[in-house]
Amino acid sequence: MARVRTGVRAIGAVLAAVLGASLAGCSSTGGKRAEERAAEAAQGRAVDTPRWTFAMVTHSGDGDSFWDIVQKGAEQAADKDNIKFLYSHDDQAQQQAQFVQTAIDQEVDGLIVSLAKPDAMKDVVTKAVRAGIPVITVNSGSEQSKEFGALTHIGQDETVAGEAVGTELTRRGRKRAVCVLHEQGNVGHEQRCAGAKNTFGGELQNLYVEGTNMPSVQAALEARLQSDPSIDAVVTLGAPFAPTAVKAAEAAGSEAEVDTFDLNEQVAEDLQSGTLGFAVDQQPYLQGYEAVDLLWLYKYNADVLGGGRPVLTGPQIITGKDAAELADYTIRGTR
Repeated sequence: MARVRTGVRAIGAVLAAVLGASLAGCSSTGGKRAEERAAEAAQGRAVDTPRWTFAMVTHSGDGDSFWDIVQKGAEQAADKDNIKFLYSHDDQAQQQAQFVQTAIDQEVDGLIVSLAKPDAMKDVVTKAVRAGIPVITVNSGSEQSKEFGALTHIGQDETVAGEAVGTELTRRGRKRAVCVLHEQGNVGHEQRCAGAKNTFGGELQNLYVEGTNMPSVQAALEARLQSDPSIDAVVTLGAPFAPTAVKAAEAAGSEAEVDTFDLNEQVAEDLQSGTLGFAVDQQPYLQGYEAVDLLWLYKYNADVLGGGRPVLTGPQIITGKDAAELADYTIRGTR
């Protein structure tokens, strides 16, 4: 009996030692990997694909809240997809082209670019494609995207968005409108105003202003409203210009309704208060997020969305009632 107990104890000791060694082995491999996965999850990362580098080049000027939202969406998708994300911007097409060239020289794994002035960007974007860099265009340039060799375009169709504005102005009984273009040469802006003119039952005029100088914008619009009291609607093409248009109307003694493209916290508040009539949302966060995500899908699985057509993120007409629901999202900077 004693010998049996001793044998059992000996076998138990051996099993314990083996089990301990196995557990030690697990903790040094599987356990470590589990910790790494937990760390990745804590950072919002959901994949274990290679650490690719994507660059985004846009036509944003400094302090443009719309593009801040696009950038935020792209950065959050990059965190999730284990992407090193490089962002650069300039409102001058020549500098945008130089940023794309820099991305080519850096041999990035993917490129996202806006085409507000496509003629100035054609050569360098097609050069990136020839270099084997997959390209997605975003926000502007949907008509040129495929021609330049991009995989797809993400954004709203600017003509369709403009037509939605013209239809809404007509529904509201407006008769004479001004479309305020704050960036000359931007094809998307021209398409918005042209689209609005197509479907508006009244008369629509274009007003070109210097978008980098807000006092000048206000003065130009104020002068137009004073010279033509019959104007009953003003359409701005970016959220930061809507409050300036409101000030211009007040200074001119005009009762014209101010409407705008794009959404931010101030626009959401002004929609709820009735200071603005409506806004056209193209979901900039989604444009940045999906651009990175679709490049990742292409690199990982050769997936391409759109079927040769743009992936649309808008337009959506937002009124005061809608803005109340979106207010929290505008405060956190994602709408």
